[in-house]
Amino acid sequence: MSLPYTIAGVMSGTSLDGLDIAICRFEEVSGRWTFEVKVATTIPYPDSWKKRLEGGFGATGNELAGLHSDFGSYIGDCVVRFCNEQRIAPDFISSHGHTMFHQPEKGYTFQVGSGAHISAASGIDTICDFRATDVAFGGQGAPLVPIGDAHLFGGHRFCLNLGGIANISFDKNEKRTAFDICPVNMALNYLSNKLGKPYDKDGELALMGKVIPQLLDKLNALSFYKLTPPKSLGREWFEKEFLPLIANDELGVPDRLRTVAEHIGMQISDNLFLSPGTTMLTTGGGAYNNQLIEVIEEQVSRHGIHVVVPDSTIVEFKEAIIFAYLGLLRILERPNALASVTGASEDAVCGAVYKG
Repeated sequence: MSLPYTIAGVMSGTSLDGLDIAICRFEEVSGRWTFEVKVATTIPYPDSWKKRLEGGFGATGNELAGLHSDFGSYIGDCVVRFCNEQRIAPDFISSHGHTMFHQPEKGYTFQVGSGAHISAASGIDTICDFRATDVAFGGQGAPLVPIGDAHLFGGHRFCLNLGGIANISFDKNEKRTAFDICPVNMALNYLSNKLGKPYDKDGELALMGKVIPQLLDKLNALSFYKLTPPKSLGREWFEKEFLPLIANDELGVPDRLRTVAEHIGMQISDNLFLSPGTTMLTTGGGAYNNQLIEVIEEQVSRHGIHVVVPDSTIVEFKEAIIFAYLGLLRILERPNALASVTGASEDAVCGAVYKG
């Protein structure tokens, strides 16, 4: 039995909902890790931070460097404030940062949120920059959560996350495999914003629409879906390939939302295999979209699979929990990125460590 570790996992997703902080206690018992979420919160981004993060993709080099430093300081301040409020002292901060560029085929991925500035602002040892080492070994640098899925949520055959982008992980031929599937909230929120809403609550707007067959066919024909894993998606692909297909304002927003939801359900189902009586743990913001969950359930039930939406803490903070776990593995110098998932030449111990 190891000593318990208390780690603050920090996650900023592509949907820009806010900064997720999950302070978790980990303990190894008989060779298996157990975890407890002590406290967790989402700190919504003020408009100023939303604009800076949204605008980072087109920033100059100087602006991007400033964003990287400033966002690190912001993360450090947020974690310290939350910890002080909760009267809890984590041993480490493990921060994913906010993905700004992700082009592993060109050999790079970049998440803003300087670990040096997080540790300086918080005074707490910080682990960050989890993706770069895997990319350096020829991997996709994504998804990284599957090792946490396997170690912490292994009771489910499939683990699906519905964030800005859908990703899934599962065991196949005694190895963990995982990959990005398609845009989710990145697309749904874009369309909802056209009606002045930040997101489509419970899929109410989509329920008012109908599927547009021609649009559905175009979405399903995108070349990414023909690639075999490992594969991953980023904002660059979304804006270049996906967005132009759903940006036609001559089509009603509810119809486009309904069509994208159908597309998501079809793509998820197409990436599964017959596994009767098994479950798919489904988390992320999209798990609260009742209409979307119904579409996915309808599609995957053909494979004998049932969608399981866990309690709200796991739904909202599973990625932050797992990044806390990835930080723990980094501190223990154990592999936290799986070559079977990312396509790298070898499993890797990923993450840069900054002393507080």
